[in-house]
This record gives sequence, structure tokens and C-alpha cells, in this order.
Amino acid sequence: MEVFRQVSCSSGSMDQRLLSDVMLRMRWLQRFLLAHHCFIHSHIITLIPLSPSLSLSLNLSPLRIRHLSLIKMEYGDIYLQAQRNKYDCLLFDLDDTLYPLSSGLAKACRNNIEDYMVEKLGIEKNKIADLGNLLYKNYGTTMAGLRAIGYDFDYDEYHSFVHGRLPYENLKPDPVLRSLLLSLPIRKVIFTNADKVHAAKALSRLGLEDCFEGVICFETLNPSHKSTVSDDEDDIAFVRLTANTATATTTTSSTEIFDIIGHFSQPNAGTALPKTPIVCKPSEAAIERALRIANINPQRTLFFEDSARNIQSGKRVGLHTVLVGTSQRIKGADFALESIHNMREALPELWEGDKKSEVGYAGQVAVETPVTA
Repeated sequence: MEVFRQVSCSSGSMDQRLLSDVMLRMRWLQRFLLAHHCFIHSHIITLIPLSPSLSLSLNLSPLRIRHLSLIKMEYGDIYLQAQRNKYDCLLFDLDDTLYPLSSGLAKACRNNIEDYMVEKLGIEKNKIADLGNLLYKNYGTTMAGLRAIGYDFDYDEYHSFVHGRLPYENLKPDPVLRSLLLSLPIRKVIFTNADKVHAAKALSRLGLEDCFEGVICFETLNPSHKSTVSDDEDDIAFVRLTANTATATTTTSSTEIFDIIGHFSQPNAGTALPKTPIVCKPSEAAIERALRIANINPQRTLFFEDSARNIQSGKRVGLHTVLVGTSQRIKGADFALESIHNMREALPELWEGDKKSEVGYAGQVAVETPVTA
């Protein structure tokens, strides 16, 4: 390992003779610096502390010790800044990211959405598959697509129908993930397209409800009175896990339904698709808005997601990205994890920051083991 190439010092603070003397002792000095809890970074040396034993071992005169102390004072802050953790926030998707796809919740959710479309919106069953695929592909979520093409429904009723019947019993407490999250001395936030009730239930079942600062969810980006397409965000608030959130419903009545299946059946569909009033991933605008709401700097944030589309959108807005659910990296993914449990193995630098900031919790600490989901 190359420790440094030159010793930096202020002009006039160390003569050439001393500089040469220090350069000759570099390798030997390295061992003593480490032994005395000192720091080495690039071409800067910082001595903490300059003890009598160190000065005797190095045969350095008091004058030379003073000169090296000046280096410490002048460059100490630079070194500490360089040692600062690369990330100061971890942004996590929830579903199929903090728990595996094999839980069955995603499949159950899809079935519930299709049932809602038939039972509540009166859509013909033989059109459900094609319509659902087109809406998801073009709007990010089926819910956003349904609102875009003209269906009017109560948001809470939709979420209650779709999420209220999920097999939450399939989600088990995850003490391994809990231990990992609580040991991370970094800010942690959830960012999900789901509603707050679902997020709270899922996190509670996993035993992770106290591992995050807060949740950016459907209600965060879609307040109650936002029933039309708008970029105004003056009254959007970051949802805390313990906060009460206003009910989000729609008020717009629409009788004309846009035929999106017919639209794409045309060889040269030139008509632009209608916009949706719902703000959600993978929209870059939605991600940028979420970052502003939670005061998150994308350049210093790791974004954990199972969706390739969301990963790519996150990358375009400046986030560092981690694809969860596969070890195969895709375009836009900086890292890829087979399971969220592999965080420490793949990203050890997350634990190399300020050890004094580590978060603990009462109770038995689980032993981390690699998990393939």
C-alpha cells in the first residue's frame, strides 16, 4: 500500500534538511504512527498524539516535533474531511427490498388490484391483464395509470382494498436486518409508493419500525387536495412514522375514459398519453421532490431498490444506487445485492465512519449471516 508520496508543510515551517530526514524514515514511521493511533492519508501525515515515547523512538528533536505538530494543525481538518463517510443517508424502498419477493405479498397485491378493477371500477375481466400491463409500464403504478385515463376513486378505499387483504402473516421479524440497520451510524429513510398504513404494518411485522427516521410514502407526495396535475409542493410534509397524515382522496369527477389499449393497438399512435395527478416512482420528478421534502443530498445518498426502473431514475437524479434481489448489476446500478442482508459484505465502508455514532437497542443482537433470497 502506498502511504504517501510527499510531506506537505507550510512554506518556511520546515527546512529541506528536515524534509529529507523525514522522507528517509517513512516506512519506519508508518509502523509507529499506526501503533500510536495516528493517521496517514495520501501525502499528509497527522500525529495524534506526539508522545515522548514516539519522539524518542524516532530520535526527533523537540524542534522537529514542533514542526510535525504544525503539519497536524494545518492539515488535520483536511484529513478529517477526507475520512468522512462517503454517504450520510441511506434511502430504502420497502416492498421486495427489505423483505424478499418470495414472501408472496407482491403476487397477492397484483391479484387484489385486478379484483378492484373488476369489482369497483367495472372493467371487463378479459381486459385486465393488458390494461394493467400498459398502465404499470407507462405510469409507474396501476393506480396512477387508472387515474390518468379517467377513473375516479377514493385513494384510501383503493389502498384498503389492495393492501388490507395482504398476507402480512408471511412477514416475520428479521433480527439480522434489524441489527444491521441499527448498527449503521448513518441516517436511514424509507421511500415507498405504498400508503402509510401499509408501510407501518410491514415494518412492524419485520420488527423494523424503529430503525428509520421516517417514511416518504403515498400520502407524502399526494396530499388530500392534490387531485389535479400540479407541481406545487408548498404544503407537502415528510411523514414521520408516528405522525398523523391527512386522508388522501380524489375530488375530480371524470366520465370519459381514455382507451389506452386502443391507443397502443394503432401502428403509429401519435396522441400523447394523458397525465396522472398521482406522484410516484419511477418519475424523476417524484424522486427529486421526495429528496427535497426529506432534505436529502442525492450525491451523498445510497438508494436501495428492487425495481430496475426506479434504480435507473434514481441514478439520473444523482443518487448512488443499489439493486436488491439479484447479484447481477444492471445499467444504472452501482451495486447489486442478492439480499438486503448482504449489505455489510458488499458495502463495508458504511460501517467505517464515526464509530461513536453507532446506534444500539435493548435486547438480543442477532448474528448476521449471508442470505440468498
